[in-house]
This record gives sequence, structure tokens and C-alpha cells, in this order.
Amino acid sequence: MNAEIDEIVTEIIHALGPSLQAPVTITPDTSITRDLGLDSLAVMDFVMVLEDKFDVSIPLERIAEVETVGDLALTIQELRGRA
Repeated sequence: MNAEIDEIVTEIIHALGPSLQAPVTITPDTSITRDLGLDSLAVMDFVMVLEDKFDVSIPLERIAEVETVGDLALTIQELRGRA
């Protein structure tokens, strides 16, 4: 991963903090639903926070393709590149 992706992952980890029920070690390979236990409503709330933070709009079909924190970081990087 490159420096920009690392920065995005760090921001995602910080943004996830309030959504988590218990402390979890988060890496780019962490599954958002399986490892973090976020339900669909929590994922949507979390995505809204990230959209505001990174000034992007993540289409629903893209959210459905995201499985890990790393996938999410790559998606945000790609969407920011289009802005």
C-alpha cells in the first residue's frame, strides 16, 4: 500500500472508534462486517461519516463491493481522484 492509502486507513480506523462495541485491532485486511460486527445500519452511518470526512460520495453499489478496511480505503482513494 502507498502512503495515501495508509493515511486513509488511519482515518478510517479513527472514524470507526465510536461505532465499535469492543476494542478491536484493525488492519487493512479487517472485514468490516465479520470482524467488526457492524450491521447494515451501522455501516451506512459509518459511510456517511467517511463521505463527510473525505468529501466524496460513495455509491451504494460500491459499498456493496467493499469487504475490508483496505477495500474501503482504495474506494475512497479512487473516488477522491475523480473529484
